Amino acid sequence: MRIWWMGVAAAVALVGAATAHEGKHDARRMVFPAAVSGGKILAVDLHTHSVFSDGEVWPTIRVEEARRDGLAAMAVTEHIEYQPHAADIPHPDRNRSFNLAREAAKDDLLIIAGAEITRDMPPGHINAVFITDANALRRDNVEESVRTANAQGGFVFWNHPYWHRQAPDGVARLMPLHQRLIANKQMHGIEVANGADYSESAFRIALDNNLAIIGTSDIHGLIDWDYDIPRGHRTVTLVVAPDSSAASIRAALQANRTVAWYRDSLIGRPPMVEEVVRSTLTLTAGDVVEKSKVLAVTLKNASPVRYTVRLRSPQAFYNAADIVTVSPYGETKLEVTGGVTPQTLALELEVLNTLVAPRQPLSLTLRPAAR
Repeated sequence: MRIWWMGVAAAVALVGAATAHEGKHDARRMVFPAAVSGGKILAVDLHTHSVFSDGEVWPTIRVEEARRDGLAAMAVTEHIEYQPHAADIPHPDRNRSFNLAREAAKDDLLIIAGAEITRDMPPGHINAVFITDANALRRDNVEESVRTANAQGGFVFWNHPYWHRQAPDGVARLMPLHQRLIANKQMHGIEVANGADYSESAFRIALDNNLAIIGTSDIHGLIDWDYDIPRGHRTVTLVVAPDSSAASIRAALQANRTVAWYRDSLIGRPPMVEEVVRSTLTLTAGDVVEKSKVLAVTLKNASPVRYTVRLRSPQAFYNAADIVTVSPYGETKLEVTGGVTPQTLALELEVLNTLVAPRQPLSLTLRPAAR
């Protein structure tokens, strides 16, 4: 046990060293300060692991990582059937990891109770979050496990349905068991992005079957190593909810008010992606340039997402090509040709780092707020 705690201490020290090496920690790295019509944009990670299944860190490390990222909530989802550390951590209670994480989080972070039902295909791996007792999900029949999770008020989603170990060609496909779970309203979401992976076939299944679009880290090692923090970010689900309570987040998930944030791409249904973009990417108009008819404008980003946009308006940019980026929490100053005025300014844009359907970015028109 002493050796084990020395290993944990070393991991904590390495996390601190990695952060210090990259510069001062930015506590905003996954915080969206902008308000939206539905309330707040909350980053949540609904798929994580610790040494209580096949992860490599103690649950308290997961809590500290989530704090550093500014997450609103983190789910503890240890494998039910797969326990490779059982010889060293033979704890019979599948709720133990959640209880340790909740104790460490106190009131600073919402810790969601969950579990990963781990089976061969079909159905593959399934996460149940907002459950009350992970032990009760240990059933021989997988459908009974899912029914039990639903009876506890759980939100159930299909994990990495395109995983090459269970879908050799990397394509997600619904099988009769999945169709039955969806028809019976026993499965509510699907991961379109998991860790470093994205699946357009899973995205299509979500759109065609009214499933919540989910992105998760599925983290096993250290977040700062796997995602090259602070240059990168973990894969998460952005939930638009009135507040960060468990009830509000669960209701938003059930209502499909979600966007997956993966490798600086926003993936979701058109209304949800547009709601996030419009609340965080704004346009302001300045003055004409040196008594010309060229208008100075500014694109401002109030989010941790790095936006990349392509201009589709009849006018052109005077000082940039048609593709520009707007850094996280930054702004890009531009000049627009064509004799537009602050009153007539309207930039037609494609937001290239978004997907509202497979291979289809969001298009929208930005106008400046009235001065």
